[in-house]
Amino acid sequence: MASGCRRVARFIVIVAVLAVVLLAGAGFWGWQRYQAFADRPLQGLGEDATLEVARGDSFAGVLRKLRAQGVSDGHDLEWRTLARRTGTDAQLKVGEYALPQGITPRRLMDDMRQGRVIHYRFTLVEGWNIRQLRAALRAATPLRQETAELDDAALMAALGHPGQHPEGRFLPETYLYSRSDSDRDVLARAHAAMEKALAEAWDARAPDVPLQSAEQALILASIIEKETGIAGERPAIAGVFARRLRIGMPLQTDPTVIYGIGSSYDGNIRRRDLTTDTPYNTYTRRGLTPTPIAMPGRDALRAAVNPQDGDALYFVAVGDGSGRHVFSATLAEHNAAVARYLATRRRTLQARETEPATP
Repeated sequence: MASGCRRVARFIVIVAVLAVVLLAGAGFWGWQRYQAFADRPLQGLGEDATLEVARGDSFAGVLRKLRAQGVSDGHDLEWRTLARRTGTDAQLKVGEYALPQGITPRRLMDDMRQGRVIHYRFTLVEGWNIRQLRAALRAATPLRQETAELDDAALMAALGHPGQHPEGRFLPETYLYSRSDSDRDVLARAHAAMEKALAEAWDARAPDVPLQSAEQALILASIIEKETGIAGERPAIAGVFARRLRIGMPLQTDPTVIYGIGSSYDGNIRRRDLTTDTPYNTYTRRGLTPTPIAMPGRDALRAAVNPQDGDALYFVAVGDGSGRHVFSATLAEHNAAVARYLATRRRTLQARETEPATP
């Protein structure tokens, strides 16, 4: 009886050992399979494939989207194990992710955990007015549209600045955005960037600058931006306007007149435009305009508060297409410069008329 019990016990031990060996082997095989899955490039992806993780997506939902892209690699359990081990399931970042050829599941998990989303670019151009900015935002893809139906007043209220005029309030720069971002997000960043840039410029202003506030600096910078074809001339143009402000001389700058004409401007300024009074006509009114007329860049902001010294009160374009200006201290000198400008323009137009037509 005792020997029978011993045989049974040995059998049980052998079975247990075999079970442990089998389990260990299965575990080792499973681990090797998991490791191979995690570091093997995904198959079935098309060219320029992407994966969008939306707000509220679970990892299971993201995996279904990945399967829909044609990825058949790995069992769902392997994907969930990898997500847990990398912490992706708990730190899934919203956005659009690139799925380039050769990407591995481990790299994809790391991208989603770190939020390495695809970024797009939106460039706000120096000198744009608010109409141009909003039109460019409406055309930007894949930027989500949240403000397209709002008027300017409602737009500023939505950005947290009710009652503020939108002109000049957004800093010209290139802004990166992801598919989950909206036009409101981009505008909020551009507004904050302008406030910071304006504050920095105002803090670094010259002690004798003829401006009473950062708001006035923003207005003057917008006029400088629209008058300047060459970046290096901004301080000189700022100097002309600063001297005119000091002596109470009208700024007499065409871009302000154009802004006052608004969307009906057809590309030409006529004598009646210069004599028709509007809040933005600096020929009929002295001082600065009531608001900015465009989005000034950082260089224009710095020029407005640090104008170049000198005695010039006038400037006019050279007329050769270079964007350069001639600066004059007296009206007689200025009139002579204007005559040269008109002569140069006539020669340029005549040369264009005699050029053979391009086939």
